[in-house]
Amino acid sequence: MANDARVEISSSLDIVNARQQGRAMAHKLGFGGSEVTLIAAAISEVARNIVEYARRGEIILAGVQHGAKRGIKIVARDQGPGIPNLTQAMQYGYSTRNNRSGAGLPGAKWLMDEFDIQSKVGKGTTVTMKKWAGSLGNQDD
Repeated sequence: MANDARVEISSSLDIVNARQQGRAMAHKLGFGGSEVTLIAAAISEVARNIVEYARRGEIILAGVQHGAKRGIKIVARDQGPGIPNLTQAMQYGYSTRNNRSGAGLPGAKWLMDEFDIQSKVGKGTTVTMKKWAGSLGNQDD
């Protein structure tokens, strides 16, 4: 569909770059302004987790199509420490860093239409998210 983009993530500048590339691709794929904002926010959350927990990883952006539906697929992948308790990590307000409340992964899930996370301790984490044009997110979750 659209050209895929791959962004190496190892610093806050990379988070900004991933957001910008995600915004540009979403615009190209026909997403509206509020949808573009949601996509950029979800990219920020998963990219920030890579920097904070794994130190380095990548974000892959791709246009996807399913029948008449058009969308964007975002894959965030790292080879960091992994997440020992996914259930706990997916709870709103849970954070392992400095007692901060985080919207991180649950926030990203809420912003997107499809969300999958795979993590193995000592091996890393892969988050796969999709947003379909014309849908404003998983507000029924």
